[in-house]
Amino acid sequence: MNAKLYGILDLGYVTEERAIFTAAKMLEGGVGLLQFRAKGHSPEGLLGLAKELKALCQTANVSFIVNDHPLLAKACGANGVHVGQDDLSVAETRGLVGPGMMIGKSTHSLAQAIAAIEEEPDYIGFGPLFATATKPDYVPVGLSDIRAAHEAVSLPIFCIGGIKRENLPEVIAAGARRVVIVSGILQAPEIVAYCRDCLDLLG
Repeated sequence: MNAKLYGILDLGYVTEERAIFTAAKMLEGGVGLLQFRAKGHSPEGLLGLAKELKALCQTANVSFIVNDHPLLAKACGANGVHVGQDDLSVAETRGLVGPGMMIGKSTHSLAQAIAAIEEEPDYIGFGPLFATATKPDYVPVGLSDIRAAHEAVSLPIFCIGGIKRENLPEVIAAGARRVVIVSGILQAPEIVAYCRDCLDLLG
């Protein structure tokens, strides 16, 4: 997997009316994966927007991932679906979406990252590294296990949770190769420039 910067279009930060505009800026900035996350929204009501986002990503040749909702991912033609520790297993998700769809799995400790290998996802998220409003109930895992996770897990690992342009150098120094950035991108005055700065740091 070549993607280093994973962007999440989160309706907790962006209105539905601004979603397409924001996604277009993220893609212009160079995100290598784009996830659509809409906690608390009915998946049935998101299908139209998800299809528009999928079309936008397809034009940019960027994989489009849906968070939490395998059937929505299948219905909109997404390239992948991302599941958490409390969601369906990777195997159950594959049973719903078919063998061709990318599946990501959230992990919140080194033990969970290692355990995820058995489920055979296409990539894992590892975090939250720092306290984050997106996941207020999760205890930050810090930076100390990033290198160990990469040594133990051969899957692509996207570090996540409170990562912003300002702390990205220390995250990279701790061993991260790929990152997810949410609020930093979505709240940036200039999304395109922000994404490009992060990609420059990732090398």
